Amino acid sequence: MTLDYKNSSIHYTVEGKGETIVLLHGFLESLEMWHNLVPELTKKHQVVCIDLLGHGKTGCLGYIHRMKDMADAVFTVLAELKIKKANFVGHSMGGYVALALAENHPNLFKGLCLMNSTYEADDNERKQIRSRAAEMAKSHYEPLVKMSFANLFAPENKDKFKTEFDAALEIALKTPVQGYIAAQEGMTLRPNRFIVFNGIKGKKLIIIGKKDNLIDGEKIISQIKDTDIEYVEFSEGHMSHIENKSELTYNLLQFNE
Repeated sequence: MTLDYKNSSIHYTVEGKGETIVLLHGFLESLEMWHNLVPELTKKHQVVCIDLLGHGKTGCLGYIHRMKDMADAVFTVLAELKIKKANFVGHSMGGYVALALAENHPNLFKGLCLMNSTYEADDNERKQIRSRAAEMAKSHYEPLVKMSFANLFAPENKDKFKTEFDAALEIALKTPVQGYIAAQEGMTLRPNRFIVFNGIKGKKLIIIGKKDNLIDGEKIISQIKDTDIEYVEFSEGHMSHIENKSELTYNLLQFNE
């Protein structure tokens, strides 16, 4: 399905019946990342998957997509579908978008799972890495995407899950340069939203990969120890839907009960 939005369009899918689950993909991904999970979730739920700005079949609005901009697009889809309450699962950047949505629309949230994601802002080193990558994308896009994408997996898993890795990389390479730059710039600007996450009145879960090079799992576990935020640790890296597929499916089914 497509929805006209600010002289562009948003692509999304709706499947199943029941209480709603909204799935938000990460950077260099699309709603296709959820294709193995959706059949399980739709047995009892309505599942909405959305291509975020500049990704998949959703267009770009400019060269900076703040997480709030992406969240506004998500909200427009949910308003169109007349969804008043849902569980949200956000992978990596999708988690940042979900938190931006929760900041302005907390009553939408029955629960939120940050999957290989964080409520923290980028530190200065990460901001510099994103800025350099955005500049490099203008002239060396394909090798940059291949390098960035490979870093999302635990090293041994690029070969162990070669078929899945190659399919996901193909999707990543379809991300337009403008979408790449706009998302990098937007992620750089996002604030720390721990207070937003902790304040959600419902289930709160963080999925951590022990070999995830992008998310500091030990730091998160320390920060949430005196809260009602729950966490699950998986054995592998940043791409739990590929590297820990069965464990992820089980935990998300439990989260959405």
